[in-house]
Amino acid sequence: MGVVTDFCDTGWGVEEMGGLRELAASFVVPGPSGVAIRTRLKHLTAGDEKVLRLVGDLLGTLASRDLKARCSAGLEHDTKQWAQRKRTLSEQSSSRWAGSITKASHDQWALARRGQLAHIQSLQAGIETIAHRLSVPVGEKGSKQAPGGYRSTREWHAKRLRLCVLEDRLQAVRADREAGVVRVVRGGKRLLNTRHHLQEVQLSEEQWRLRWQAGRRFLAADGESGKRFGNETIRVTPGGEFSIKVPAPLAHLANAPHGRYVLAARVSFAHRGEQWADRVAANRAVAYRIHEDVSRGRWYVTASWTIPAVQTVPLEAARTGGLIGVDTNADHLAAWRLDAHGNPTGNPRRFDYDLSGTAAHRDAQVRHALIRLLHWAERHHLAIAVEDLDFTAETTREKHGRRKRFRNLISGMPTGRLRARLVSMAAELGIPVVAVDPAYTSKWGAQHWQKHLTTKDRKTTRHDAAAVAIGRRALGHPIRRRTAPPPHDRSDRAGHRTVQAEPGTPGREGNRPRIPGPRTRSVRAGRGENAVDQNAQHRSGRSAEHGFWGQDSLPLSL
Repeated sequence: MGVVTDFCDTGWGVEEMGGLRELAASFVVPGPSGVAIRTRLKHLTAGDEKVLRLVGDLLGTLASRDLKARCSAGLEHDTKQWAQRKRTLSEQSSSRWAGSITKASHDQWALARRGQLAHIQSLQAGIETIAHRLSVPVGEKGSKQAPGGYRSTREWHAKRLRLCVLEDRLQAVRADREAGVVRVVRGGKRLLNTRHHLQEVQLSEEQWRLRWQAGRRFLAADGESGKRFGNETIRVTPGGEFSIKVPAPLAHLANAPHGRYVLAARVSFAHRGEQWADRVAANRAVAYRIHEDVSRGRWYVTASWTIPAVQTVPLEAARTGGLIGVDTNADHLAAWRLDAHGNPTGNPRRFDYDLSGTAAHRDAQVRHALIRLLHWAERHHLAIAVEDLDFTAETTREKHGRRKRFRNLISGMPTGRLRARLVSMAAELGIPVVAVDPAYTSKWGAQHWQKHLTTKDRKTTRHDAAAVAIGRRALGHPIRRRTAPPPHDRSDRAGHRTVQAEPGTPGREGNRPRIPGPRTRSVRAGRGENAVDQNAQHRSGRSAEHGFWGQDSLPLSL
C-alpha cells in the first residue's frame, strides 16, 4: 500500500461545529526530486589534504567576491552581469569552476531572499498579536479564538515598548527587501557569532579559526551529462579513483595529465552505490561536494543528482486495506493500525528517539525510528498517516507568552527533518505518502477514542488516540466514533459493540460468524451468532418458542 502522511485532521466538519477553521483536503505527497549520498575519503596523505585545503581556500576567496558582487547587484542583476562575473572567475580558475561558483552565489542570494520574506511574516504575526493584546483590558481572559490581555500593567508597558521595537525592525527589513538588499555570511552566522563566546563553547581561538576556514572553503562542482563520468571538474570513476581539476593559479600542484590532481583515497558509496555506479558508467550528471570535519579530522565527499518525478498512487488506492496512523511527538512516534473502515486493530506501537546531543546523533535517531515504522508498514502492506506539523509560526514568544518551556518543547520537535526523511525513505521502499490537515487531531482523538480504547491490559495515551484520529482523517472518515444506542436497546443486550462499518458494506446487517471457545459468563460460546434473526433467539414471548400459540376464549361462567 502506501504511507499516508497526516497533514490534516478530520473529524467534524466546519458546518457541524461552528467557529472551526476549514480543513484542507488530503493528498498524496510527491516523492523527492533528488538524491544525495555521502562517504568518507579514507587513506588521504598529508599531501592530498594540503592540496584540498589550498584549492578550497582559493576557490572560497573567489566565491566570497562573487557573492558580494551578486548581492551588490540586487534586483538589477541580469544575464550580462552574470556573464561578466563568470569571465572574471574563469581567468582566475577555470570555466567549470566559475560556473559552479556563480550558480552557488545565485542560490545563496535566492535563499537569503526567502529567509527575508519569512522574517517579515514572523514580525507581522508578532506585531498583530501584541497589538491585539494591548487593545484588550489588563487581566481579561482570552478565548480559543483570540488571546486575552496582559496580566499586569507592568507587562503591558513592557510589551508596548516591544511593539515599537518590532515595528522598527519590520520597517527596516521591508526597506531592504524593496531595495533587494540581503545579508549573507559565508561560513555561517552562528559560527561567526561563536567567535565572541569561545569559553562558553569550550573552543580555543585556533580551533575556531580552523572551523571558520573549513566552512568558507569552496569545493563543489555541478555535473554535466555527456561528459566523462558525469563531471569534468570533480571526477570519480566506477573503480573509485578520485581526482579534481586544479585551478590555473595552482596548476603546479597537478600530478596527472590535463591539470588534474589524483587523490590517494579510493571512493565507494555504501548507500545507493549501485545507482551511483550506473549513472557514472553511463556518463550521466553527478554533482560532488568535498568538505572537512575539523572536529573529527576527516574529509567527506557528497554525491548528488536529480531523479525524475515518480507518479504518485491515487489517494483511493493508498487508502485500500487500511493504514497506520502516526502522531509525532518530542520524543517518540505513536502509531496505531486501522482497517479500511477506520477501526483500530491490534495494539498501539511506539517508536522512540532521543533528540539530545549533536545534530548527527539527532538525525540518526529520527532515521532509525522511521526505519522501524516503514518496515512495519511494508511488512503488512499498509499506508501510514503522519501529521505534517509546522511550528514556524507557533514558537514565538508573542503567541505563547511566558510558556517558555512549551515553546522549547515544540521548537525541538523535528517536524521538518522528519517530513523530509519520511518522504525520501518511503519513496525508496515504494510507499506513497498522503498528507492531511493536522487540525484538532490531539483534542478530538482524546475526546472520542482515548477512553474507549483503554482496557485492563492496555493503557491508551493521548498520543495513541491522536494516532487513531490522524488515521481516520487520512482514510476520509470523521474522527468521532459512531454513537451507540442505549445499552438495553442493542441486539444482544448490553454486550453489543459499536458498529463502524459503512452503510454500503455487504453483510453488515447479517448474522455474525460463529466464534468457538469460551466467552464471558453472560454470553456463552456460540451465542450471539443469530443476533439479527429475532425468530432464532429463544426469548420469552417470541415465535421462536416453536409452538402454536393462541389466546384461549374466556369461560362463559364469568
